Amino acid sequence: MPTPRTLNDLKAGLSTSDRMPLVFLGHGSPMNAIEDTRFSRAWSELGKTLPRPKAILVVSAHWMTRGTTLVDVSDMPRTIHDFYGFPDALFAQRYPAPGNPALAREVVSLLASHHAEEDDSWGLDHGAWTVLKYLYPGADVPVFQVSIDMTRGLDYQLEIGKTLSELRDRGVLILGSGNVVHNLGAVRWGANSAPHDFALEFDTLFADRLTDRNFAALADRDGLGSLLHIAHPTVDHYLPALTIAGASDGRDELTFMTDSIDLGSISMRSFVFHAT
Repeated sequence: MPTPRTLNDLKAGLSTSDRMPLVFLGHGSPMNAIEDTRFSRAWSELGKTLPRPKAILVVSAHWMTRGTTLVDVSDMPRTIHDFYGFPDALFAQRYPAPGNPALAREVVSLLASHHAEEDDSWGLDHGAWTVLKYLYPGADVPVFQVSIDMTRGLDYQLEIGKTLSELRDRGVLILGSGNVVHNLGAVRWGANSAPHDFALEFDTLFADRLTDRNFAALADRDGLGSLLHIAHPTVDHYLPALTIAGASDGRDELTFMTDSIDLGSISMRSFVFHAT
């Protein structure tokens, strides 16, 4: 794998293009939203590097639909606390960013061939707001979510990303939020828990294929075989990474960040594509 680019490299590259970058963040535990961790610090630094978009479109692992792709068209997306057993301080968190109903409805039309429909009941789930609060802490950039259709194959999310990619030239930041490896049943508790071999193997495979732009291999369920199943007993946290890959093209450079395994079985790998 080539030597990883740094955030300083990324900042220099972003200054030369008006085309918005693509961001995938491994969001991990909701507690990152209220704790000072190496991940939350990295997201804050990334936020200082990113340009200010006209709007943010989020594809989160936590909005799953079946048979349709929903687009949130609400004026003021609500902050969703879609978890339990966490401290009250986490439930008190709010991210009061406005929506962008007009643009969201354009996205419904853009994704008409992907059975897109309007929705005004969702809002911002924790895959979105726990990272957005660090990227754009003022909550003053319009934001809306697009769901993932769990009835479709992996390559469907590549297609979704490719279709959405034209928004990059209209000032829209496309943000994917999930995890490259996500197996909660294999979690090892403790700050210094050793990564499982399968987590390291799949994380490395993903990074290598992404670097090589071999996106078809990342969407080949049969080719990924049992390794995919153990890395992702369900693929909800994997699909947003494919959306971001699908929205990139040959003009983009790739930067990795926070490339570590947390709690033994959660990859916190994040990456950014930006036009050169």
